[in-house]
Formats: sequence, structure tokens, C-alpha cells
Amino acid sequence: MDKTRQFEAMMLAHLDAAYNLARWLLRDEQNAQDVVQDAYLRGFKYFDSFRGSDARPWILGIVRNACFSWLEKNRQADRALAFDEERDIDIVDGHSPVARSPEESLIRKLEQARIDQAIDGLPPAFREVIILREMEEMSYEQISQVAGIPVGTVMSRLARARALLRRALAESEGKEQE
Repeated sequence: MDKTRQFEAMMLAHLDAAYNLARWLLRDEQNAQDVVQDAYLRGFKYFDSFRGSDARPWILGIVRNACFSWLEKNRQADRALAFDEERDIDIVDGHSPVARSPEESLIRKLEQARIDQAIDGLPPAFREVIILREMEEMSYEQISQVAGIPVGTVMSRLARARALLRRALAESEGKEQE
């Protein structure tokens, strides 16, 4: 199998996860697309150095590094752009779409926006571990590989990120009730 086909077979399966991580780290869809494309090109260039059987942490590590390089270069680590994701249907039993009432849709969108805003407000190092663990469902070991930090640091960052999220969500709930 040639290098291109082998790379595609191993790495393209993780494209959605790569984009999701980049979108959350960069807080901008277009920049995330650009960075993921650059990261995949870089991954292809250095594919000969890939060792192991789990391609996901390897390619997500490249995406992560590309995101932080982009942030440093563009000095946008503190700029907050709104993230908006439409969720207008529920999936029942994994396959049947069920339309929600307008009230249910609004409540769900408001709650999701509140959660997204809380995640978006986390410092990048904490936002990263939350996204990788909770959204991408990666193990501590895989997150350790992606971020290039010890497993113990992953665990402490995750605990701290969850505490910051709880605090942010409690504060935003308190403001809504005022």
C-alpha cells in the first residue's frame, strides 16, 4: 500500500475529531478548517515517523500543536468568538428523528449556548482536556499523548476544568434567575 492510501486509511477517520478540537481551541470555524488542513498536510509529510497502532492521538497532537502555534502567531488566545451549533431535532433510539416543539428547541438552544459559553471561557489548557475527554471520549493516556503532558497532569487539569465549568454554570444560572 502506498503512503497516500495508508495515510488516508489511518488518519481520515479522525478528521471530525481534529476539526472539533481545532474549532474549540481556536473559537472560529474557518480558522479551524485552515489549521486542520495544515495539520493534516504536516501529518502526511511526517507520516513516515508515525510509530504505533493508534493514529488518533498522533494526528490530534499535530492538530493541537498547530492550533497553539496559530494562536501564538495571531495572538488571539484571549479573543472570544461566539460558537453557535444548531440542534433542532432529537434522535430517539439512535435512529428516529423527532421534531421538538419551539419551546423545547429554544430551551435546549439556550442551555447549550450557556454550556458552550462556559467551555469557551476556560483557559486553552483546560478547554483542551475537556474537549478531548468529554466530547472526543479519549482516555487519559490518549490525552496525555495528544497534549504531551503526564497522565497525572491530565487528571488534575480535567478536575480543575470541571470545577471551573461548574462554577461558571452556577454563576450564569444565578444571573438568569435575577
